[in-house]
Amino acid sequence: MKQSILQFLKLQIITILFWVLSFCLFITIRYFEIGTEGGKAFVTNYDQVIPITQWLQFSILIGVLVGFFYGIIEFISDKLLLYKFSTGLLILLKTIVYLLLLILSTNFVVGLIEVQIDRNLPNEPGWWMENKVFWLIVVYFNICSLIFSFLKIAIENFGHGVLFNQLIGKYKRPREERRIFMFLDLQSSTTIAEQLGHYKYSQLIQQCFYDLNSIINNFDANIYQYVGDEAVISWTFEKGLKQNNCVELFYKFQDKLVKKEKIYLKQFGIIPKFKAGLHGGTLIVTEVGTIKKEIAYHGDVINTSARIQGECNKYDETLLISESLLQKLKLHKYKLTSLGDITLKGKESTLKLFSINKLN
Repeated sequence: MKQSILQFLKLQIITILFWVLSFCLFITIRYFEIGTEGGKAFVTNYDQVIPITQWLQFSILIGVLVGFFYGIIEFISDKLLLYKFSTGLLILLKTIVYLLLLILSTNFVVGLIEVQIDRNLPNEPGWWMENKVFWLIVVYFNICSLIFSFLKIAIENFGHGVLFNQLIGKYKRPREERRIFMFLDLQSSTTIAEQLGHYKYSQLIQQCFYDLNSIINNFDANIYQYVGDEAVISWTFEKGLKQNNCVELFYKFQDKLVKKEKIYLKQFGIIPKFKAGLHGGTLIVTEVGTIKKEIAYHGDVINTSARIQGECNKYDETLLISESLLQKLKLHKYKLTSLGDITLKGKESTLKLFSINKLN
């Protein structure tokens, strides 16, 4: 509940700022339309020009109103409708709701403006149907809304912070970074796939990763890629170590699955359980591809993380971590058990591994 509230507040701040800036830009453009219909709209009944600062105050007010309700609609659609409707249909449904919201907001603000600037403005029932300025606002609103939606989709597809890094060309040239990786894999996946069949199994994986996505931003993590029933999660060292994010994410995900066990049992007849391997170190980050660009990680850290996860079944553990990463964490509320020096598959040198379990 706390995390949902934080997500909601964060979305509210973003949407309010976006729409305040958008409406301020609209007013500024209209205000300086010299000799056009737009310019006449900023004069009172006594031929006095209304200062732009006053108009910007009104645009801030409508931006806050629209942004507040816009954030509520976006939050509800993300939580309840995102995986039930196609992206195109969802955008269409939200556009209809936003039009109604815009009509109500404009009616409210027009009443306030009329009193403040001493100017007769259209406010009779249905005034907006034939008002050119209102439909200009509607077109502008829809353009801004589409921009917001596409940016949101792009950020979700690329991952948190990745889109911005691509835009500024941060990884055009290979560069070294210290990162933490978690390879998260469904336990007994082959048996479950045979039991459910490929379609039902795909639905199970989709639901599991939806639940993972719902909490991942709370732990400053990025999804690097999905490979079948496996998710590869990444942190910068600073964010992964902060408040033990790289470990806390795993157990928060496990708790989420347990809380929804009745839903999983009803839909799939099983309670999914995941295993994971954690490791960190220095590797190369670079942008690859021209047709389908993505940020790629090259180095032994990724291979080692995958191999660590592969040892979970052998030792009947759900979370394993390398000693080098463990030493940088402060895991006081967990039970740590040394597995000794392990020779990982495909590697010559040994690596000391530990299992992590919650204290009873």
